[in-house]
Amino acid sequence: MTQQFNQYGQPVGAPLPDWQPAALPARQPLQGRSCRLEPLATGLHGDELYAAFATAEDDRDWTYLTEERPQTLADFHLWLARRAADKTFVTFTVICQQRNLPVGLVSYLRIDAANGSLEIGGVTWSPLMQRSVIGTEALWLLLDYAFRLGYRRCEWKCDALNAPSRNAALRLGFTYEGTFRQMMTRKGRSRDSQWYAIIDGEWPAIGQAITRWLAPDNFDDEGRQRQPLAALLRAAQAVDGGADRAALQHDQSEMNPG
Repeated sequence: MTQQFNQYGQPVGAPLPDWQPAALPARQPLQGRSCRLEPLATGLHGDELYAAFATAEDDRDWTYLTEERPQTLADFHLWLARRAADKTFVTFTVICQQRNLPVGLVSYLRIDAANGSLEIGGVTWSPLMQRSVIGTEALWLLLDYAFRLGYRRCEWKCDALNAPSRNAALRLGFTYEGTFRQMMTRKGRSRDSQWYAIIDGEWPAIGQAITRWLAPDNFDDEGRQRQPLAALLRAAQAVDGGADRAALQHDQSEMNPG
């Protein structure tokens, strides 16, 4: 992109003559093939979500989350009600299409419609969906909806020590943007946060690769992938002029093995 300058010869950002604030995400269902996202309803989803999270052998999946896993059904309903009532979040329950049961939670947060930026966070997967097509499709649904609403930037942030979350961001095509040292405290510990983002100009190639990966013909009869998402992303980004960016993401993934 050609560098822009103002009347004083100072470098400035690219002009946005047609920019309009993005629309706020609606609390509405988002339909996929393996899952659907429904607006969180504590009374409707609470018992089954509690049962889904209770299938874990221990609480290691909650180590990097803001709170500890509620240990009783009553406490879980209170925790879920607080999350549903938080007006700064738009939270969805992930419903497994095959089981027709809730299996996880995910949210939009830090929604800045005026500047076209939001974050996907509060990712709380149960063992019923981890390392499955459901997790990838749920995140694809949120990314696709955000960019269709006109957002210019979608962020992902995680504890710098949370290797699975770092690797999930890179796998989905997010670009690592930096580490914010001692950004917050969590559960009596210091937390460094890593920031990742996808911007609107990158999304067509990334979205195409994820859509191709999710296609039924990319999986054999045993459910094994024929082409990994990383290979599809590299191919799409190379066509889109993003080969250097793909290489950078690969290098960052090697620095942070999962």
